[in-house]
Amino acid sequence: MSHLQDLEFRVFPGDCDARGNLGHGGLVGLFERAFWESLSRGPGFDLFMRNAVWLQIARQTVEVTRTAVLGQLLTFRSSLTVEDESTLLLGQSARFSGGGAIVAEAESALVLVDADGRRVSVPEEFVSLFAGRRSQPRGSTRNLAVRGYAASVDVQGDGPAILFIHGFPLDRTIWRHQLATISGWRRIAPDLRGLGLSDGPATGYTMAEYADDAAALLDLLGIEEVVVAGLSMGGYVAFEIFRRHPGRVQALVLVNTRAGADSEEARARREEMIALVEREGPEALVDVLMPKLLAPASLTSMPQVVDHVQAMIAQSPKEGVIGALRAMKDRPDSEAFLAEINVPTLVVAGSDDQLIPTGEARRMAGLIPGAQFTTIPAAGHLAPLEQPIGFSRVLSEFLESLT
Repeated sequence: MSHLQDLEFRVFPGDCDARGNLGHGGLVGLFERAFWESLSRGPGFDLFMRNAVWLQIARQTVEVTRTAVLGQLLTFRSSLTVEDESTLLLGQSARFSGGGAIVAEAESALVLVDADGRRVSVPEEFVSLFAGRRSQPRGSTRNLAVRGYAASVDVQGDGPAILFIHGFPLDRTIWRHQLATISGWRRIAPDLRGLGLSDGPATGYTMAEYADDAAALLDLLGIEEVVVAGLSMGGYVAFEIFRRHPGRVQALVLVNTRAGADSEEARARREEMIALVEREGPEALVDVLMPKLLAPASLTSMPQVVDHVQAMIAQSPKEGVIGALRAMKDRPDSEAFLAEINVPTLVVAGSDDQLIPTGEARRMAGLIPGAQFTTIPAAGHLAPLEQPIGFSRVLSEFLESLT
């Protein structure tokens, strides 16, 4: 990832609506101006001429959190990352100048085209300038010996720590937007044992083992206390961390997850998936899981997200996938334990989650003393990836309340 030069622009009349508020069109125009101006001051426009390519926007989302008005000065930050072999990801934020609150955030998927408008692969010069491929973010990934296996971990930023725990059968890159945009915190995202780029021991796949791995990782990093954010299976691990290592948990963020253990029917489905993976490998789970993991709108309108999730599933190590399925099948029930949670807790649901209905997540939040509950619109079971701006805003507000 490459952060381009921060720029300040004042809100002019042409950017505003009739009431003097910064309008959507004006905001999008300022984001575009900030990107091109910062790019011109960085690598320069001749980057495109040398490689005979140009940029086109394939997808763009803009989330406004506060209102800016005529005359206010805003600071724009832009970062560009190589997303895959043919796509760049542009992340941008606008905040009140002087370190003020965020006004809006934008994320754009950019593709490169040649002179005839045909889509082309990202040239090597772009890769060297904007390195940060999702499988191995440059400069932030560490390989650490954790309890006898090599764990791949992304560590970014300084400040109080937040530990991101991914779901099944995914990896740490599910949190890539949060690692890139949550400021003021030390962000830690490991691949769980046997998943992503972490080693897969032949044995030792239980929620207790995952939790003890997390505690050992914190010891290696010299961190005593963290906010634990767990997605789906990562939420099961978060419960177990709190149960086994309560003194390490400052707060909990439970995302697209549930407290109850598997029903007999669910346990039978896990066994069927184990048999499928043993016969055909993890890639056989793609067709089984994709319709359930993403919201219908995500499946049809977010090809980059679909490709990312499919790659995570297909590339997962066989031993780790089977181990995780067995760990989920045999995990303890945490329903009765919810009333004992005595740290600030945020429960996040996806409005279109087909695996864990919103009502079930809301009920879980009601059983945790003082827990906050929020729903991310147009998100399925992978809210941080499907709606990264909305999810990151909710997470940032929760983290601000802790400090």
